[in-house]
Amino acid sequence: MLPEYLKELFKNQSYNPDNFFLMAGPCVVEGEEIVMEIADKVSSVCKRLEIPYIFKASYRKANRTSSTSFTGLGDEIGLDILKKVATKYNLPTVTDVHSAAECAVAAEFVDVLQIPAFLCRQTDLLVAAAETGKIINVKKGQFLSGPAMKFAADKIRNAGNNKVMLCERGTTFGYQDLVVDYRNIPWMQEHNCPVVMDVTHSLQQPNQTSGITGGNPQLISTIAKAAIATGAEGLFIETHPNPSQAKSDGANMLRLDLLENLLEQLVKIRKAVI
Repeated sequence: MLPEYLKELFKNQSYNPDNFFLMAGPCVVEGEEIVMEIADKVSSVCKRLEIPYIFKASYRKANRTSSTSFTGLGDEIGLDILKKVATKYNLPTVTDVHSAAECAVAAEFVDVLQIPAFLCRQTDLLVAAAETGKIINVKKGQFLSGPAMKFAADKIRNAGNNKVMLCERGTTFGYQDLVVDYRNIPWMQEHNCPVVMDVTHSLQQPNQTSGITGGNPQLISTIAKAAIATGAEGLFIETHPNPSQAKSDGANMLRLDLLENLLEQLVKIRKAVI
């Protein structure tokens, strides 16, 4: 069952309460037209399949491998586009925040603040995010175990905010690869948090010598199916009409026209395991 704060978040959507919820969209706000195209497609599919949906896009990308990588259109433009998506499609939205100073600003435009995995131990960031009163989705550091994420959740709760989600996104395996330890899903659920599986970032191959992160998108369905089978309450999937042309993380994104079929399969798995 969804906690009350997620039920409130999805109150304007018609959905099956036994379904998982979805956080999906492009990695970064690339432009209004493409953001609207993705929101339109995904929201339509989720409505048909009765999946509660949060639109995802980062207004700013701070953790890029190379200094030449695209980081956004500018904070004001990116946040304004996210607000337009929320208004047009009546959707909750989520975006990353990277510093304490960003939290209050971003909270004026979105419903969920997301803490990047590299920053999940940053106390000032976690507290500032908590103090906005928004739902906080904390990605598990690639260097941490699920049980260790208790301390991130505690920092948010001790700041007076009980609206916490934890997100599995793989564990560093050598220098340029990640693996998923599915034990982390039930382990993080022991912290009394809904657990989200970040399907696409778990398939990254970071720190490539080219300066561009690689990935294994052919395994997206494998990661997603296993996450639902092991009880994840939510899925995080970055998607784009043409991943090869995406301005950020295209190497591990799901092509937009493949999303519907995958979600149909995942709904069936969910019904089998609940």
